[in-house]
Amino acid sequence: MTPLRLAFLAIAGWGAVHPMYWFVTYMRETGTGLGGLIDAWYVNASTTGLTWDLTIAAIALTVWVLAETISRRDWLGLVAIPATFLIGVSFGLPLYLFLRSRPSVG
Repeated sequence: MTPLRLAFLAIAGWGAVHPMYWFVTYMRETGTGLGGLIDAWYVNASTTGLTWDLTIAAIALTVWVLAETISRRDWLGLVAIPATFLIGVSFGLPLYLFLRSRPSVG
C-alpha cells in the first residue's frame, strides 16, 4: 500500500473516531441522546452555519461519488455515501479517496 493510501486510511480512521468521541461525550454529559445532539447543531447562528456548511459539503461529495462511480463503474466507492451521512464528511471523504486510489483491476 502506498504512503498516500495509508494517509487517506489514517485520516478516515481519525475522521470517524475523533468527532464521534465528542458527540458521545456531549450526549453523555447532557443525557439528551441523539435528538439533543441534533438540536445543539442549531442552537445559534454559528453552529447552524457550520451544520449547513457540512451538509452542503456532504451533498457535493455525494454528487462527486455518484458521478465518478457511474463513469468509472467502480461500485465500491458508493460505500462513501452512507459513511458520509451516518458518520461524517471527515470520514466519508478520506474513505472515498482511499477507495478511489486503489490500483485498478484489469
